[in-house]
Amino acid sequence: MSTTTVPAAGPFPDGAPDPHRGPYRSPYQSYVYAYPHKTAYRRLPERPALSGLWAREKTDALSLYLHIPFCEVRCGFCNLFTRIGAPDGLTGAYLDALERQAGPVREALGEDARFAAAAFGGGTPTFLTAAELERLCDIAEERMGADLRAVPLSVEASPSTATADRLAVLAGRGTTRLSIGVQSFVDAEARAAVRPQRRSDVEAALGRVREAGIPVLNIDLIYGIEGQTTASWQRSLDAALAWEPEELYLYPLYVRPLTGLGRAATAPGGSDGPDGSDGPGGSAVPDPRWDAQRLALYRHGRDHLLAHGYEQVSMRMFRRTGTAAAARTGGGTADHACQTDGMVGLGCGARSYTSALHYSFDYAVGMSRIRSIVDDYVSRPAGSFAHAEVGRWMDTDEARRRHLLQSLLQAEGMETAEYADRFGAPPAEHFPAELADFAERGWLDESAAPGQLRLSAEGLAHSDAAGPALFSPSVRAAMAAYDPR
Repeated sequence: MSTTTVPAAGPFPDGAPDPHRGPYRSPYQSYVYAYPHKTAYRRLPERPALSGLWAREKTDALSLYLHIPFCEVRCGFCNLFTRIGAPDGLTGAYLDALERQAGPVREALGEDARFAAAAFGGGTPTFLTAAELERLCDIAEERMGADLRAVPLSVEASPSTATADRLAVLAGRGTTRLSIGVQSFVDAEARAAVRPQRRSDVEAALGRVREAGIPVLNIDLIYGIEGQTTASWQRSLDAALAWEPEELYLYPLYVRPLTGLGRAATAPGGSDGPDGSDGPGGSAVPDPRWDAQRLALYRHGRDHLLAHGYEQVSMRMFRRTGTAAAARTGGGTADHACQTDGMVGLGCGARSYTSALHYSFDYAVGMSRIRSIVDDYVSRPAGSFAHAEVGRWMDTDEARRRHLLQSLLQAEGMETAEYADRFGAPPAEHFPAELADFAERGWLDESAAPGQLRLSAEGLAHSDAAGPALFSPSVRAAMAAYDPR
């Protein structure tokens, strides 16, 4: 966890922590969308068979995730597993490999396995052509057995690839939610984030999404960009609200190693930013002024959306209230399968979760290493997909931590009785020090009903510090030992 004693150096912006109060804990430690993160995964010398891993799992309501590791460009803040462009034939070869992988994976799940949700992510799934998207859906349906028209299907897209023909395929195959990464409607801010786009093109793409009739539109926005002000942030918020999206995600900017902004060391606060769990490492020295700016922008955005008919689902996710479309997506949980296991991933950047093991392929951020991993994936024979090669075994303590942190980071919180039923005692018995620290900091909602554990509004604002506070020592050590590549 990134902590440092901040020297007094002039006045701090409104909402900034007081450096004289002792060790400073950045509110932006890391974004915990999955626990443990891939940087805690390691090679599995035993290469366990998938059939054994899934033999004792519940498989009647699985989640299916298909990963497409291609983008037209890489944004300056992005540390996702994706490569830029694809030589002729590579996307077809990748889909061939997905189909080869689907065979042994489906066999390992057993005949009775059923899917309750599906998602295509990346990268940018809409990097694929319309015909290739049809094939991707065929793999999900015909090879994996997911009925895409009967379950919630979420797909990620970019403005430049949200073309009418691609959107028509996705709508026709049952897509219930399309998430589009806009980040900023202010062209200068988009350039500062190394995301080459024009607002006019973004607006045109959003028009095409609405014309396609996909029930739920999600728009991603980022705050904390170089040069961003409260006024410019509100311009982006209002531009997004004009489309009446069913969901909005508000992300704080992180600057991490091996990304465009990380190489340029252009974090707005003058350093290369705090540590990020959805990527390997970061600066050990947080910047309180930049933290204060992001907190102020977060609060402004939160309050603006709440005043415009949105409910807060998590620190990042806001859902428009009273929309039948949101109900048709199964509630639109903020994090895919957050407390449960049963995630089945296909693709070289996908991860899978069983109760005993979280597994994937190798992970990287640097372009040369990503290209090598993709090339290895597309050359694999079907038999090589019958085993797990990279992952992390989950003991009872890690399962407790995962359930607690990923439940607590939802605005609705959690029922302690449900936790106790699963793990034999309430969370306060397993994590007394951590929860006492949260309470002392004002991060727990003292007005919650008995048996309900929930973050306060301030706790939600500090989700990116609260989540990492629940990491186990062994996971922290593994992440710290990870060699960024």
